[in-house]
Amino acid sequence: MKILFIDSNHSLLHEMLEKAGHTCDLYYHWTKEEIIANIHLYDGIVIRSKIKITKDILDKATRLKFIARAGAGMENIDVEHAESKGIKCLHAPEGNRDAVGEHAIGMLLSLFNNLCRSNKQVREGKWIREGNRGIELMGKTVGIIGYGNMGSAFAERLKGFGVTILVYDKYKKNFGNDTIIESALEQLFAEADVISLHTPLTDETHYMINNAFINSFKKNIYIINTARGKCLNTADLVTNLKSGKVAGACLDVSEYEMVSFENIDTTALPEAFQYLIQSDQVLLSSHIAGWTHESNEKIAKVLAEKIMSL
Repeated sequence: MKILFIDSNHSLLHEMLEKAGHTCDLYYHWTKEEIIANIHLYDGIVIRSKIKITKDILDKATRLKFIARAGAGMENIDVEHAESKGIKCLHAPEGNRDAVGEHAIGMLLSLFNNLCRSNKQVREGKWIREGNRGIELMGKTVGIIGYGNMGSAFAERLKGFGVTILVYDKYKKNFGNDTIIESALEQLFAEADVISLHTPLTDETHYMINNAFINSFKKNIYIINTARGKCLNTADLVTNLKSGKVAGACLDVSEYEMVSFENIDTTALPEAFQYLIQSDQVLLSSHIAGWTHESNEKIAKVLAEKIMSL
């Protein structure tokens, strides 16, 4: 097959495909207009998040057999229209699931133990102990929403911490075991101390975590979001941080990210985001939960194998 690479990826991906006899054109610099003008020449395209693969692009792709996204989320592909044209849509959540699970644990422990604040203070010559007294994860109830690759990886890493793990997934059943309690959303509302979101961004999950959702919880809660920024309403989060209903938040993603996820739209950062960046109750990272050296290579390998199996 002749394959167009729209975004840069680990070299292992095109090396494996070329070894299998495919031709890979690495045209990372192409604009959307250049992609549309040339896409009829290709059997497959490999993307990350540079552009959205929309109906106008797909309708020009007369030879296309597959779209492969080097990552997990598929919201930048019109999957329904692609599949209606017989185009396979591939992704590689198996490649970065471990990185996301570890990152979520790391953020939560850092927030609970005030590590970022204390690190900054020590560097400033301040040695503050009582003001940085932490809380333990042991004995807490952690609610996980979404039990795909990411949610299950996070659950696996929680097992050694002595927590109760509740998992809600609207589309999966019979996955519970000795350590994972398959739960209705109402059980999470009643019992959870921490909520971690692991859902794709869809019309259904857009602003899923909003004021009404947060105030359905019996306890004050901590929120982790390593999924997509627009699954969480930032303004509603801030309202509940201020009231104390949300005791803290770990956010690897932001609804203000640009389409490519490579930057944040600094021209449109409202008051809610300004509150987040000044709050000791909030830990922020720049969409790097799945962004490790190991995951970069694993994503390439997983995706190459899926393409070669077509």
